[in-house]
Amino acid sequence: MSTGDLAFTWWGHASVTVEISGVRVALDPLFTDRLAHLKRYAASPAEHAWDADVVVVSHLHADHLHRGSLKRFGTDVPFVIPKGGESLLARHHPERVRGVVPGDVLDVAGVRITVLPATHEGRRGPQSKAVGPALGFRVDAGGRSFWFPGDTELREDMADVGRVDLALVPIGGWGPTLEDGHMDPVDGARAVGLVGATTVVPVHWGTFWPVGMQSLKRANHELLFRSPGRRFVEAMEGAEAQVLLAEHGERVEL
Repeated sequence: MSTGDLAFTWWGHASVTVEISGVRVALDPLFTDRLAHLKRYAASPAEHAWDADVVVVSHLHADHLHRGSLKRFGTDVPFVIPKGGESLLARHHPERVRGVVPGDVLDVAGVRITVLPATHEGRRGPQSKAVGPALGFRVDAGGRSFWFPGDTELREDMADVGRVDLALVPIGGWGPTLEDGHMDPVDGARAVGLVGATTVVPVHWGTFWPVGMQSLKRANHELLFRSPGRRFVEAMEGAEAQVLLAEHGERVEL
């Protein structure tokens, strides 16, 4: 990929690899097909999903900071995670972990990462002592840029992010309801309007769902698993940004 180019591969859920100015940035890698009661109902990530120059994690929940996926990255790949979650990677990656908070700006692996606030639960879970801020990120390199807000509610300060080439916007969850701390397709479209983007890709939908729940709660499955992409396109109608509904595992050049 030539300097200044931009490409992405959506692996499902919030997991995306963005290639920006020759640097591969892996976002919230969750490459397993099963996580507790959740099952992947999409293509499994390919082996090259673990090819990255830096890994960026938005918050400490197991479907975003997934230790089984993280331990398979190369031993020289740095990790940028919420400050307070370092103990979760103590067995595998302690010397490579950079804990960050909103407002931090760091240069790593050839990209500049601006750390943004997010509105989402920051605890790992009820049985864990690990807690850190939920984060979003703006990443710049070679005159190109992308925005990954992580799991968050709509925030007024998204207007301060600055226009980007690519926005990766979460528009759903894994069901059977969409809890606080998330955006639905309409909120996602509003967020894009605040930030400004040339190309928009909706993520965090259509990948994982509780086993057997699609038949028990059909309306919720349709609303939160099957239809978010279509509803996001509808919510973005009339916007200047180009909306792309990516296929799982498909590499798209911009």
